[in-house]
Amino acid sequence: MQRARSLLTRFNPIAYRYRYRFQSRTLCSSNEEVVVVEGNGYSRMAILNRPTALNALNTSMVATLSKLYRSWEDNPDVGFVTIKGSGRAFAAGGDIVAIYHFINRANMEACKEFFRTIYRFIYVIGTYMKPHIALLNGITMGGGAGISIPGTFRVATDKTIFATPEVLIGFHPDAGASFYLSHLPGHLGEYLALTGEKLNGVEMVTCGLATHYSLSARLPLIEEQLGKLVTDDPSVIETTLEQYGDLVQPDSSSVLQRIEIVDKCFCHDTVEEIVDSLVSFTSSVKFKYLQHSFMLEFHFFCFSLRSIREGRFQTLDQCLSREYHMTLQATSKQISGDFCEGIRARVVDKDFAPKWDPPTLEKVSQDMVDQYFSPLSEFEPGLGLPTKVREAFL
Repeated sequence: MQRARSLLTRFNPIAYRYRYRFQSRTLCSSNEEVVVVEGNGYSRMAILNRPTALNALNTSMVATLSKLYRSWEDNPDVGFVTIKGSGRAFAAGGDIVAIYHFINRANMEACKEFFRTIYRFIYVIGTYMKPHIALLNGITMGGGAGISIPGTFRVATDKTIFATPEVLIGFHPDAGASFYLSHLPGHLGEYLALTGEKLNGVEMVTCGLATHYSLSARLPLIEEQLGKLVTDDPSVIETTLEQYGDLVQPDSSSVLQRIEIVDKCFCHDTVEEIVDSLVSFTSSVKFKYLQHSFMLEFHFFCFSLRSIREGRFQTLDQCLSREYHMTLQATSKQISGDFCEGIRARVVDKDFAPKWDPPTLEKVSQDMVDQYFSPLSEFEPGLGLPTKVREAFL
């Protein structure tokens, strides 16, 4: 309720000028129908509409969302906003194949534009002046989590699959992940960031990544009831969500039932110490797998671990700005070409045999890690978030 209470102090109730509702369904892109809008006189729903690509976010989609959200925020007759995905995903993350081609074709401006657009939109979500509801039914990963978790309400379901799997492609958890992961209980954030492991909807609501849980079969009823609301009051919306929610707890196989082991392993200051600690828990099949994963790919974790640790003491805008700096370093290939190599191996060629550079942790220098966090040159514009006019609530 902290988020809801803070929202109540930031905007005035809207004046309801109409006694009727109008139904609308508008396609919001003339070329590719990447976003669909449904709504009535008092609320709007944005539907991510790239189902064959698991609603992977591209520049066009996020730019459209940004334009819509700003118009709705300025509209006194719109009380709240809902977002969902079409098909079997909310959003599987950013369109990394497009990014891969941007980089390999030396179209770095297009690459920067994508990251600037999505990071700025995430800040809009995190500072939105009206209640925001994300229906996280299906795959919710990377950038998909980024455009939903900073909002007011997140409804997970029995079909939700959450992860921040960026380290598996030689990247770092971005799109605000260093902010929200670092604020999870104990060292769960480090665990999720460094392993790319998945959580289900029950686990999301248990650890606080989601605010509500409901069976996916009930979502049409939730959407129907939300569509009947004439309000901008978060407490009224929360009551509706709770009315159709379910009380759940993670089963015995959940990592949340082993949170003490997670904290013992991932509390250490360095990746080497984390790996050594994991060795102590080889009696667990789950942690045998994690140990194996680290032995294969843990050299990316040095800067990812540092990013999560820094995020614990930074605001959302500071995290996004730092992530943007790290992203420009990763996409420039000046430190390493691992980001492109990871995308190639997992998504483009799908040989799952990346040739990392450097290939082992021992060859990763502190200077190399520090470069990811170095300031941009004076000729490179920063992210440019509007912090003076849009102060983050949390």
